[in-house]
Amino acid sequence: MLLPAEIESKTLIPALRAILAKKLAEEHNVREDEISKMLGVTQAAISNYIRGTRGDPKLIEKLVADKQVSEMIGELSDRLSSDMAYTPSSLAKFISLCNYIKSSLLICEIHHKLETNIDEAICKECENMLLKGPGSVY
Repeated sequence: MLLPAEIESKTLIPALRAILAKKLAEEHNVREDEISKMLGVTQAAISNYIRGTRGDPKLIEKLVADKQVSEMIGELSDRLSSDMAYTPSSLAKFISLCNYIKSSLLICEIHHKLETNIDEAICKECENMLLKGPGSVY
């Protein structure tokens, strides 16, 4: 059984980085080496994110289609492109974005695609914790 934090680290964060990398490169004309410093990954990883060979394409599509997620990513990419660095306020925006994805239960859809045989009792308990807020999950 995967924990919410594992789902975040294995699928959600790479998908969000892919969206951000592409936005920063295409909409803000930020170079890959600069993006890699901002997002804390290698330039090769950024290149893969931009080309679409890293990060789950279906998950990326789903996240971009969500109006709130798209707006939050837009704000974060604007902030990163203007500061050209990962600042405490950028970190707060990224954490808020992840928390929104958990509290809106979008993370549950991701989990169900990764593990199709989740026990409903466990699923319900996890959902209850996610809806109570980030302090009760971890």
